[in-house]
This record gives sequence, C-alpha cells and structure tokens, in this order.
Amino acid sequence: MTWLVRLIGFLSLLLLGTSCGRSSGPEAGPSKDEAPGAAAATTAGAAAGALPAAKPAGAPLRIAYSDWPGWVAWEIALQKGWFKEAGVEVDFKWFEYVPSMEAYSAGKVDAVCVTNGDALVTGGSGAPGVGVVVNDYSNGNDMVVARPGITRVAELKGKKVGVEVGFVSHLLLLHALKSAGLAEKDIQIVNVPTDQTPQTLKSGSVDAIVAWQPSSGQALRELPGSTAIFTSADVPGIIYDLLVVNPKSLAERRADWVKVVKVWDRIARFLLDERNRDEAARIMSARVGLTPEQYTPLLKGTFFLDLAGGMRHLAKGEGLTSVYGSSKLVDEFNVNHNIYKAPLKVEDYLDPSLTAEAVKAGQAP
Repeated sequence: MTWLVRLIGFLSLLLLGTSCGRSSGPEAGPSKDEAPGAAAATTAGAAAGALPAAKPAGAPLRIAYSDWPGWVAWEIALQKGWFKEAGVEVDFKWFEYVPSMEAYSAGKVDAVCVTNGDALVTGGSGAPGVGVVVNDYSNGNDMVVARPGITRVAELKGKKVGVEVGFVSHLLLLHALKSAGLAEKDIQIVNVPTDQTPQTLKSGSVDAIVAWQPSSGQALRELPGSTAIFTSADVPGIIYDLLVVNPKSLAERRADWVKVVKVWDRIARFLLDERNRDEAARIMSARVGLTPEQYTPLLKGTFFLDLAGGMRHLAKGEGLTSVYGSSKLVDEFNVNHNIYKAPLKVEDYLDPSLTAEAVKAGQAP
C-alpha cells in the first residue's frame, strides 16, 4: 500500500492526522471470507462515538490480525485447533495493519491486534477498546539503521534521518536521540513511508532510517556496511503489542474472551520452548509468504509473553516495564504530535482481570 493511499484511508479513521503504528509491508487485503472493500470501510459511526453492536452469543468472535510476529503467532492455534479445544469459535481476519484498525472502528470485527499506542489512537478517534492480552514487546525488530561510516547515534547530529513522522518509529528515534544527548532539532527529519525506508537509505538521500521488520532487515541487507545503531532492545517496553477488544463485546462475551486469553498462553508457552521454534517458524512464515529461515530472526526480535509474563507488565507503574507507563508515554507523544488533541485515561484501555483469571485457573485452555 502506498503512503498516500494509507494516509488517506487513515485520515478517514482519525479525522486528525497520521497514526503511530505498525505496517504489514505488502498489502495483504481482507481474508478470503470477507466481503470486498471491508478493509476500507468508513468509520463515520465510530468517529461520532458510537460503538458497534456485539455479535450474538455463540457467533464466532471476529478478530483482525496483521503481519507482526506477536500477532502472526495466533496462526499456531488456528492450525493446531486449539480454539476448538478451548470451546470458543473465532474468525480471524487477515488485514494490512491500518485497514485492520479501520475495520475495528467500523464495527466489522470484535477485536483487533494493535500496539498499545494505537489502542489509544482508535480510542481518540471514537472507537475505544480494551487490551486483554499483552502478546509481546518489541525486542530488536524496530531499528535505527545508519549508512556505512556511522556507528553511533551521536554521529547523527546534523544528518538526515528518514522516518515515518508520527508513527512508532518516530517515537523510537526520539529515544535514540535522547540516549546520545541529542534532541529532534539536532537532526534533519525526512518523512519517509516505512516500507520505502530501505530504498531511501540505499539511494544515499538520507544518512539513516528508522523502521521495523521486515523493512529494517531489508535496509541492512540492501546496503552493505549499514549498521543498526539503536533498536527497541535498547528501550524494552517502548512498544507493546496487544489484543484489543470492543468493550461491548467484552461485557457480553467475557467468558469467551477469557478462553481466547487462555489460548494465547498456550501459544506463548509453545513459542517460548526452544524445541518448538522450527515448527513455529514454519507455521508463521507460511502465513506471510516468507521462508522459515527468513522468519526466524523476526522471532528473535520479539519478546513473547505468556500470561504470567503479561501480568508482570500489566502492573501499574510509571516506567516502560509497565504497559500503563509505556502507554502514558505514547499518549504524551500522540498529543504532542497532534494525533489527537487531549490526553486520554490509559487505565480505561487495559483490563488485566482476564489474564489474572486465566492465570488463577491454571492457564491451560
């Protein structure tokens, strides 16, 4: 999806500007059982503050997911029949990232996989959601990649840096600069769509780019001698990835959503067992059209969280080790960059009780 098309589509979602979020690279489109045009549905009702009606009890829970390891991992449970074993019907719909948010805001799905920052963005546009699962945090997949000859963030002073302004990479860049005692004014920011950052760096028109996988890895491959001088592993917790549920659906189908949460724990524990990594890479790479060998590094750059791990990060706190603290930081970034106007109450966007209930029940579906 081109930057212009993506921007126009997301402007219709926010009526405010661009977003802080992930992109799934080449456009995947809606799932095979979704009506044409669903991914680009209008969000007028959501922008007016209306919440879509929940599906009738017993109907499959509709979940939008896209190309990020923490969300592609749901494919493991789909392939292995774990939802059926847990006694819950689900309908996972595959989207490009921004259209998944549009579909959620338009009421075409009951839940969406987004970053903690983008949960606030959809809420700020009139479609609030509640994070019930912390899938992971980025642990190196998001990178500042510099051209040959630049090996430290401090060397970016006065240089051109390509980044998609207002997206999560922009936030990562600010932390990179801060780590070297620099500020945004000390560099020249060039607004570059994330999926175009590899060719932009290779062309020599910028000195560094900021991107997430697979674009960050592509930049490193295409320009010999380029270096990742700062990554999300340097600021763990700056980007959490969540399953966010429509509050009405959550209220009416809570028991079913608890079952989904339990299935996630089974997925995460499967991934955290190194003996399963080859099988996981085979399943997940097939979903996104890569080879298992190409996908394995993406797994390593994602810190998967089982429910016990998720609970630790769902403890309220001010720092990045807490999803609450991280979300407050992103909320400030969103307001400062006019993504929405007023600060949000981040506590309304997280509900640790489902994870707590699942942990207490022994976690197994």
